[in-house]
Amino acid sequence: MQALILAAGMGKRLGELTKSNTKCMLELDGIALIDAALSNLTEVGVTKIIIVVGYKFENLIKHVGHDYLGVPVEYINNKEYENTNNIYSLYLASEKLIEDDTILLESDLIFDKEILSGLLLDKRKDLAVVDKYRSWMDGTVVTVNERHDIKEYIPRKNQEYSRIYEYYKTVNIYKLSKEFSEYKYVPFLKAYIESVGCDEYYEDVLRVIGHLDGALQAYILDGQKWYEIDDVQDKENAEIIFSKSIESKLKRLQNRYGGYWRFDDLIDFCYLVNPYFPNNRMVEEFKCNFENLLREYPSGLAVQNMLAAKHFGISKNKILVGNGASELMTFLPKIVKGNVGIVLPTFNEYSKLFGEDRIVYLNSSKNKFRYTKKELVELSKKSDNLLIINPDNPTGHCLRFEDLLFVIKEVGKQGKRIIIDESFVDFASEKYSTTLINDKLLDENKNLIVIKSIGKSYGVPGARLGVMCSSDMPLMEIANALTPIWNINSFGESFFQIMGKYKNEYENSCNKIKKERARLINNLKKIDFLTVYPSQSNYVFCEITNKYSSEEVTLKLLEKNIFIKDLFGKNSLEFGEFIRIAVRDRIDNNILIEALNEMTKNI
Repeated sequence: MQALILAAGMGKRLGELTKSNTKCMLELDGIALIDAALSNLTEVGVTKIIIVVGYKFENLIKHVGHDYLGVPVEYINNKEYENTNNIYSLYLASEKLIEDDTILLESDLIFDKEILSGLLLDKRKDLAVVDKYRSWMDGTVVTVNERHDIKEYIPRKNQEYSRIYEYYKTVNIYKLSKEFSEYKYVPFLKAYIESVGCDEYYEDVLRVIGHLDGALQAYILDGQKWYEIDDVQDKENAEIIFSKSIESKLKRLQNRYGGYWRFDDLIDFCYLVNPYFPNNRMVEEFKCNFENLLREYPSGLAVQNMLAAKHFGISKNKILVGNGASELMTFLPKIVKGNVGIVLPTFNEYSKLFGEDRIVYLNSSKNKFRYTKKELVELSKKSDNLLIINPDNPTGHCLRFEDLLFVIKEVGKQGKRIIIDESFVDFASEKYSTTLINDKLLDENKNLIVIKSIGKSYGVPGARLGVMCSSDMPLMEIANALTPIWNINSFGESFFQIMGKYKNEYENSCNKIKKERARLINNLKKIDFLTVYPSQSNYVFCEITNKYSSEEVTLKLLEKNIFIKDLFGKNSLEFGEFIRIAVRDRIDNNILIEALNEMTKNI
């Protein structure tokens, strides 16, 4: 069995990364793509390697040489690489194809060795490696019958997204028998080039001969990893999937701050989103209106504020819609004068925005991360303003509603302002869960600013929605002036327009979270190395008490594709080992519990 690698292309979409080298010389985590491919090929026992080169070919030949770990390497030079496509590269190597059975692959791939070893162990002679289609994939797809015969080759331009559940993506790795190449593929390849030209793809020929009896069958992957590197985003994603160490993978994931949907097997217990909402019907309504939402301008800020006011049942001049709560948070240091009292540990973004020189801290770690209304009032006496996240993040601690009102009133008596972030309050139990977004309450407490994230509780973080509420009209005028007129996209606007129809479904989703949180906490309490703190939110705060560090727990779970929040080094948590675990649905939570139970066996 020989291997044939197509490596003539320029890789223009990688920009500066391929300015002075061919695409397959691109390094991922310090390893060149060509080295990863050659290493896999030699390990599975190929007897010869042929590489079709072109752009910057001298660098590639110098790097690889004519012998790779004892396997001879030959080169074919595609001098027309700038004016042709990969069909011509394969045409130049067609005489080599008919000399032996061949593993054909493209050079911009990184892949598990197990793909090759499985391909060679498979007794079927002529195979195309395919994987179930997912959103990040691009290029030719195929459909497969029950015998795993490939029925259709469908180029990108002809793909129908209503059929994506039928599609398999070609991985661009093939096993071709000498007979298939000599009597089917090569004759059609030559005829196709003569009639159509050289600026095409070799898979176009496979599509033509796909109707013949005995054409290629599908070798369907079952969890083996691969990635095609066409641009810088592909490179970044592939470096996470193929990280040399679990530590490197964790660091790269942590530095992304989201976008984890690109990694199909990753279960995200780090970011805090309602898994039970929106329901299927609401999603279908969004899909029905998708084209208009995509193509049309959203309304300006005044309309967005009106829609949000309607949703929350307050006056439109008391509410400001932001591109996520994070946008509104950035206004606070500009509209709030003086320093701010903050309880630790808490959401670090507030501290970063105000700056350490404007913060007066109350450290709750000395009292098991609990604090009282009286402690908050005392903190307000030492500061110009008071900021509370209720329920707090990451601890899940929550003040009762009557205690919160007491603090608001007492801070008001001091003539000071109080900011309350209630992004997670909808998940709290009844005696904690009353919202502060209320006309009467806001009018009675002009010192109050309420911040609320919509994405977290309503499960639509991609819509980037949040609100700020206050009856202090001069303050709200300043905040409105700081906000771009089109800061909300049409999907966010549509959310506020249709949300009223799904109020009951939303309340049911919050009740599901509360029940699942209680079940999850009960199971976490059975884990020997965890101390679990009470929570009124959609996450659970845990201290690691023996055997492991927070980093070790995070890494061991990531080995099973479970991603949690490591709180090591967070302000006021420097002298302990703490993690935060999001409440997901029952299936995902059971996977987490099973993984943690396995870890207890090693104590």
